[in-house]
Parts: sequence; C-alpha cells; structure tokens
Amino acid sequence: MKITVAGAGYVGLVTSVCLAELGHEVICIDIQSDKIETLQEGCSPIYEPELEPLLQRNLKAGRLYFTKNSRYAYSDADVIFIAVGTPQDEDGTANLDQVYDVTETIALHIEKDVIISTKSTVPVGTNEKIKRIIDSRKLPKLQIDIVANPEFLREGSAVFDFFYGDRIVLGAENDESAQVLEKIYLPLKIPIIKTDIRSAEMIKYASNAFLATKISFVNEIARMCEKVGANIDDVTYGIGKDQRIGPYFLKAGLGYGGSCFPKDTRALMQTSGSLGHHFELLEAVIQVNNRQKSYAVMKAKEILPSIKGSKVAVLGLSFKPNTDDVREAASITVIKELLEEGATVMAYDPIAIKNAKKIFGNAIDYTDHIQTAIQKADLTIITTDWEQIKQFPLDQYSLYMREPRVIDGRNCYRLEEVRKHPLIYVSVGRPTVITTLTSRM
Repeated sequence: MKITVAGAGYVGLVTSVCLAELGHEVICIDIQSDKIETLQEGCSPIYEPELEPLLQRNLKAGRLYFTKNSRYAYSDADVIFIAVGTPQDEDGTANLDQVYDVTETIALHIEKDVIISTKSTVPVGTNEKIKRIIDSRKLPKLQIDIVANPEFLREGSAVFDFFYGDRIVLGAENDESAQVLEKIYLPLKIPIIKTDIRSAEMIKYASNAFLATKISFVNEIARMCEKVGANIDDVTYGIGKDQRIGPYFLKAGLGYGGSCFPKDTRALMQTSGSLGHHFELLEAVIQVNNRQKSYAVMKAKEILPSIKGSKVAVLGLSFKPNTDDVREAASITVIKELLEEGATVMAYDPIAIKNAKKIFGNAIDYTDHIQTAIQKADLTIITTDWEQIKQFPLDQYSLYMREPRVIDGRNCYRLEEVRKHPLIYVSVGRPTVITTLTSRM
C-alpha cells in the first residue's frame, strides 16, 4: 500500500518507519528542510530506542522516503496519515493550525480517491472539520474518507508500542474505510476497536486524562504516607494487586510531564469548559501535578541550612527515561526554583542535555557523568529514573559529595540498601533515612 505520513515528529517518524518495516511504501513529508536532510542521510533527529536502525534499513530497502514536496507526497497515496503537532495555546486549548494547514495542502494535491487518517491528538469534532475543508477544496470527482486513528505511543518505547500495543482504535464514517486501515494493521495481531469518529477522538483524551489522574492520586497518597509514617511502595503494591486497579501508573514521584499528559489534560479541561461542564476532578489532577513538581525544592529547604550559595546536582533532565524530551519535565521546574533561590546547579543526563540547553543556556552547568555532577555538591536531586542513575552505587554519594544529602524524586533506591550507607536520603512517600557512619557501626 502507498502511504504518506504528514509530519516527521515523534509520532509521524515512528509511524513512517514502522509502517515501512511492515512492507508498505511510505513517504514522510515535513516542512523543515534540515530535518528532511538529516532523515535522508539515515539519522534520526529524535532519540528513540530501536528507531534509527529501522530507519536506515527501510531507507536502504527503498520502502521509506522523506520529502518536502507536497505533490510527490500526496498525489498517489492510498492512505494519508496526519501526524503533525497540536501544541497548546496560552489558555490550554489545542492549537490546530498545523492540522488545518496540512489539510488544505492535502486537498490541493490529491489526485485520486484516498483515505485520510488522523493520528494527531485533536479535540472531538476536528475530523469532521478536516472533512469539510478537503471537500471544499478537492477536485469534485474525488472520494475522500476520514478515519480517526489516535496514537498510543509512549516516548522511550514508541517502536515497541507500535508493534506490541494494547489496542488500535479506528473511528470511521463508513466500514469500508475502516477495513482498509484494519488491513494495514492486521499483521501486528493487536486488538482493533472500531467506533464512530467522535468516540475515537474522545478515547485518546480520556485515556491520557485517566492515566494522569492515577499519577496525581498516588502522589497525594504518598504525601499522606509521609504524614502517617507509611511506605508508599508497600501501599501501591497492595492496591495494585487489586485487578480493578492494576499496578501501572502507581509510582510516586515528581509528577507527570512530556508532550501528552500536560497538554491533553488541559485541552480536555478547555473542551469541557466550552461545553458548560466544570470538570472538577481533572482540574484537581492538574493542580496536584503542578504542585508535585515543587516537592524536591520544598524538601531541599528542610535539609539544607540554606539553598542560596549551595551547589546542587540535578540528575536527569528528560521528563522520563529513554527519551531526550524535556517538555514539561520536573527537572525544568526544579532547576528554575533552585536558581531563584540562589543555588549553583550542575545537571546530568545521558541524552537530553542539548534540549535542556535551549531552556537554560549557560545558567547552569552540564555533564554526562554522574560523578562529575555530584562532585563537592551540597545536595543531589534525582528528577529522572534513568537506569544509569538507578544503578549508580550509593557509596559514591558520600565519596564525592561535600555533604551526602540526596532527594530522590523518583524513588530509585530501595530503603534497605540506602540504610547501609552514610546518607541523608529523602524520597517520595517513604520514611526519610538519616544514616551516619556511627549508626552503621
């Protein structure tokens, strides 16, 4: 099948490469010349495990192409996927300018009947507007069908999620177009859910909002655990064994971030408000998450004589492991608050330093070695649970730091192991550990 993907961001690029891996002829189009040139050379502009080898293999096999040429991309396609960004406006609503711009371009360049499938996360009713735009501009003889096909790819495991996802959602205006998309995905052997278009659009927002709710809920429980002397690890293990709840997204920490949860929860809030419905639960979820990102600095004020003039090591810049994405990352809030308090910051991350520099420039120092970050530090704050951090030996903190104080915002270490080392160790929803050399004798 001849497939075109509009947009070479996280979703568009992963979708393009993986569809080519399934054997389709795929053209990925983007308006950024430098990005297209990089991709044509077989280099991925984003960090995503397993992506670049697949990119290079399918380029070499002649199944994958990258272009800026709209006529080349759209004129002979059987299916066109829209996978451009929908960033949030200042009021939290989804900005659909890129979606509508690419829709108009598609309408002007299609030359045969085609199915247009929207992967971009869009508010309910958007696909109907896409249909109206194309119908008003396309050649009269052409038949266009619309399918809402929301993506459920997690950054850091997007390639895995494409091939081994939980479900594929197809919201179509007729069964024939749904069957064409179903044929594309059948080799994956992933359950396919067919709905109307508006339900498919809502499934995406509802999924992300529910997962965000679980994260904020467990962080509130973690705060209660600290007050009553309970251990959030034991609590979440206990409730996660209930099949009605499940063990996923019950990890206490510094809140959610990235390009999806913050944006989609706010967009759903705005949609709700525009319909005259006050979504009180989701409003609380967002407030809890915003507050949770300040948890680390709040704790720093409790264990440091003064943040002003202190050297603080921040371990982890990306919003989660295995990605270079720093959008809405807890580290950004933590570093900004530390700088406002007068601290000197040395940040570690194995992948995301380049993107963090776009935010902080020379206001902080950077390193890709944990030992360098914590050298002579007064405090270490862990903001991302990279495997490199989880495997970093606990005895190194007392060896390298001026004072071995650690605030673990991702609960990377087991308390049983922490107690074997001379540390002041603060984590989320668990008892604080203060171990001295004397107490270990």
